[in-house]
Amino acid sequence: MSELRNYTLNFGPQHPAAHGVLRLIMEVDGEQILRLDPHIGLLHRATEKLAETKPYNQSIGYMDRLDYVSMMCNEHAYVRAIEKLYGVTPPIRAQYIRTMFDEITRIMNHLLWLGAHAIDIGAMTVFLYAFREREDLMDCYEAVSGARMHATYYRPGGVYRDLPDKMPQYEASPYKKSAEIEKMNENRQGSLLDFIEDFTRRFPGLVDEYETLLTDNRIWKQRTVNIGIVSPERALALGFTGPMLRGSGIAWDLRRKQPYAAYDQMDFEIPIGKTGDCYDRYLVRVEELRQSNRIIKQCIDWLRKNPGPVMTDNTKIAPPKRVTMKKDMEAMIHHFKLFTEGYTLPEGEAYAAVEHPKGEFGVYLVSDGANKPYRLKIRAAGFPHLAALDEMCRGHMIADVVAILSSQDIVFGEIDR
Repeated sequence: MSELRNYTLNFGPQHPAAHGVLRLIMEVDGEQILRLDPHIGLLHRATEKLAETKPYNQSIGYMDRLDYVSMMCNEHAYVRAIEKLYGVTPPIRAQYIRTMFDEITRIMNHLLWLGAHAIDIGAMTVFLYAFREREDLMDCYEAVSGARMHATYYRPGGVYRDLPDKMPQYEASPYKKSAEIEKMNENRQGSLLDFIEDFTRRFPGLVDEYETLLTDNRIWKQRTVNIGIVSPERALALGFTGPMLRGSGIAWDLRRKQPYAAYDQMDFEIPIGKTGDCYDRYLVRVEELRQSNRIIKQCIDWLRKNPGPVMTDNTKIAPPKRVTMKKDMEAMIHHFKLFTEGYTLPEGEAYAAVEHPKGEFGVYLVSDGANKPYRLKIRAAGFPHLAALDEMCRGHMIADVVAILSSQDIVFGEIDR
């Protein structure tokens, strides 16, 4: 009688369901997963070490590039850690702007996840739908910061600048008729807030379209229901946060439990799942799209009624206004010192976390009184989820690994840091 042997094979390093480079070493019995070992570190970016060699402000842009789908949320944790250590509080208008853009970022993240997750499982159309809306939100990023992705918009003490009074418009093109261009620019005639408000009016109907394609789709449910189940107890024990934890039925959300920015003024629900499978994680994220839209509406209403400063007037940490700088010698010195040396933080340590679209994203900062961090440690939201991949996949088929990994919403820029 011949000896039966299991196969050990590589899944990756390039494969679907992961943004970046992941190598899985799988031991399989036919199509069934017996053991799975994730190998990471193939996209090492040295972000933490680079941040320790540069003045504080120069590392804000690095945060954007960690999870390049949730740019401003990464920045938020970093600038909050600096503010905590320095003892500076941003103006209330800046807090509302941050809250609004955190939620815009959450929608952008979940739209990319939804489109990519659907493609990984075999549904093409949703990807095209989701990117249609994502394009509008990237225009909001560009309007406020000048960049479509890596905004570097949040600063210690507030945000870079106030919301613009006009939106960039599409220009005449040999490929588009003038009537088409006019139609595309219809909702771009007013301010950025007008444009975002128009988006919030349209968006719930568009989420309905995604759900029409997927939620009750027989094939979608066959690929996701009862796949990769994680019980509430195991989710807690494994250190899950965000939609992964809420998908397992635990209503934990830092925006509610440890509010920051203007979240304590917001009215929204925390969606939770029942089974803790891939389908529940999908439903939680879809409902989060709707709740984020609800929060953005509340921010728009407040921002319309309450003008004011968006940056602290403490010139030790924020540059003085250029008009003042031209007339006042002290302001000129502050400006020169900030842009040559940066600012120093008092000795000590601080940890700040935000409810990132993927879970709890935290920055632990240690200062020795210099103008750059003595130590910077990032708590990547997706890292504990990836560590649980072996447990989630055992007993499933090879094809289910893609669905489970994709349901985790992993981006390797933050995993490998």
